[in-house]
Amino acid sequence: MDAEPVTPLAPRPVGRTVFTQTWAELTFLHWAVEPERVVPYLPPGTRPDTFGGKTYVGLVPFLMRDIGLLGSPGVPFLGSFRETNVRLYSVDEKGRRGVVFVSLDADRLVPVLVARLGPGLPYIWSSMGYEREGDRVTYRCARRPYAKRLSRAPRVTGPAHSLIQVTVGEPVGGTGELEQWLTARWGLHQGSYYWPNAHETWPLRRARLETFDDQILAAAGFGDLAARTPDSVLFSPGVHATFGPRVR
Repeated sequence: MDAEPVTPLAPRPVGRTVFTQTWAELTFLHWAVEPERVVPYLPPGTRPDTFGGKTYVGLVPFLMRDIGLLGSPGVPFLGSFRETNVRLYSVDEKGRRGVVFVSLDADRLVPVLVARLGPGLPYIWSSMGYEREGDRVTYRCARRPYAKRLSRAPRVTGPAHSLIQVTVGEPVGGTGELEQWLTARWGLHQGSYYWPNAHETWPLRRARLETFDDQILAAAGFGDLAARTPDSVLFSPGVHATFGPRVR
């Protein structure tokens, strides 16, 4: 089945609210790769989603805030933490576009354990930092030496670090077709399930990469990408997201 259209707002209702969260102060770094390269990472029933014949590998550091369950307010302390994820782009047999997470580093242990033992997401407990001075934003991640992967994705290893610093620029103007394709993702493919989400349209800005020293990509099997300039660098102050029940 052909992939559904890329839309700035969710193309379908998520149903009953399972949990909510706010994604804040995000930087999106993306590299174009050949689609066949990511096939081993994708769950059964999905294939690489493509834009202009390429698919993309994303490295996304940000602040997770105010995770709430079943429509309740955000959980104090435990519901907010720093995160950096490596993500891929997928489409399933029903045409639903989504993301697949190769790894997710976070600096709060309890959410890491819950996400591993519940939905089985490949979270790793790491030491992380975030700073912002004007338009200059800095993210740090140091994977703990004893970090173990519970993901089925290949080649995700233990110790690694990342230092990312960007300068936030002008708003993305015009249609921004690639920018919308990279960020307007209305679900997560995990195993045999699709986990739908909805949120407002992303407020996106251009960004310039100032400092980049990263091993997280290499730990996920994409070390060569860290040696070349990203094909897209974006920043967003964030959105508030709602997730519905998982469906097949």
